[in-house]
Amino acid sequence: MSEILSVSRLTQEAFAPFGEVIEADPKTMRFINGGTTERFHALASPEVAGEGARVILNIFRGQPRQFPYAITMMERHPLGSQSFSPLSGRPFLLAVSADEDGRPGRPQVFLASAGQGVNYRRNVWHHPLMAFDAVSDFLIADRDGPGNNLEEFFFDTPYLITEPRP
Repeated sequence: MSEILSVSRLTQEAFAPFGEVIEADPKTMRFINGGTTERFHALASPEVAGEGARVILNIFRGQPRQFPYAITMMERHPLGSQSFSPLSGRPFLLAVSADEDGRPGRPQVFLASAGQGVNYRRNVWHHPLMAFDAVSDFLIADRDGPGNNLEEFFFDTPYLITEPRP
């Protein structure tokens, strides 16, 4: 039987063990361009490892998930962080897990607002992109280069998200 997961609002504090929340944080704001632009500085730090590695930007177009939704797997990237920032003005879900002896633990599910993105640290277990309600585009900062930067784990018993909102 599937275990039902609750959805929490995404906050810097709750997400800190897994990476950084990318959002306009007033504590990081500084004016640039003669005072005409607010720069929210250093909101995330992309990571890449390995010879020939580089940070690249991509657009992912996520198809909406249907609920209830079963989380059957998690993935992680040992050679680089991965960030997701919505471009379509829609909220999205993310599921993350602490590492438990090389495998993901019980997932935690967060609802990101349309104005929030995330940067998963290297080796953080997470579920692939979860758009809901409509097709949604995301700007992704990712690692490119030699080496295998993907590990997947499939749960014996899936976890269930019954509703995408808290």
